[in-house]
Amino acid sequence: MRVQSRQHLHQLTFLPDFFPVNCYLVEEEGELTLVDAALPFSVKGIISTAERIGKPITRIVLTHAHNDHVGSLDALKQHLPEVPVYISRRDARLLAGDVSLDPAEPNVPVRGGVPSKLHTRPDILLDEGDLAGSLQAVSAPGHTPGSMAFMDTRTGALLAGDAFTTRGRVAVAGRVVPLFPFPALATWHKETAWRSARKLLEMKPSLLAVGHGPMIDAPQAAMQEAVEDFGRRLGI
Repeated sequence: MRVQSRQHLHQLTFLPDFFPVNCYLVEEEGELTLVDAALPFSVKGIISTAERIGKPITRIVLTHAHNDHVGSLDALKQHLPEVPVYISRRDARLLAGDVSLDPAEPNVPVRGGVPSKLHTRPDILLDEGDLAGSLQAVSAPGHTPGSMAFMDTRTGALLAGDAFTTRGRVAVAGRVVPLFPFPALATWHKETAWRSARKLLEMKPSLLAVGHGPMIDAPQAAMQEAVEDFGRRLGI
């Protein structure tokens, strides 16, 4: 596990040299928000890092319900049974293994690993604009139907889940990057992902923190290039 810090964020990266999977501990004044739960074996690293920081984890916030973002959730709840779990209202269904689509959604099968044996259920269902500590929820569907990003209202740092990736290059979800194609292959609907990426770009984040790849300071130019590149590829 590798830990890197920016602003109020501590990025925990598991399998950094092979298949980098990130989760984040976000510092509040006297507590921590965990964003995503990484892989099944990640629980010890998450708990030990929180202990080194010296603040308790008081909420678990999920950007979406793919297995590599919820892998240690059941184990974490065993350690932290009173800590509430937050996820978007839409992806709560994916968390329960329900891959059905809403009538208004594009009729494209959900892709990527979706939990089938997860016992934990969310305590709080998020809608656009809701707050989880200092993090404001931003609806960003595309990678999954209910993907969310979270903007730190103090600093403008954006925790984007898999709406973007930064492994190899900054790319929109759905754009295959040869060095690391896996998030693209697990993206549900490319055009929706592109629209969400454009929306996140317009928020002008000060820092981009994603599920796979390093944090990017002053990311707007790289995000703009990624949005334009994917738009051209989609013919938008």
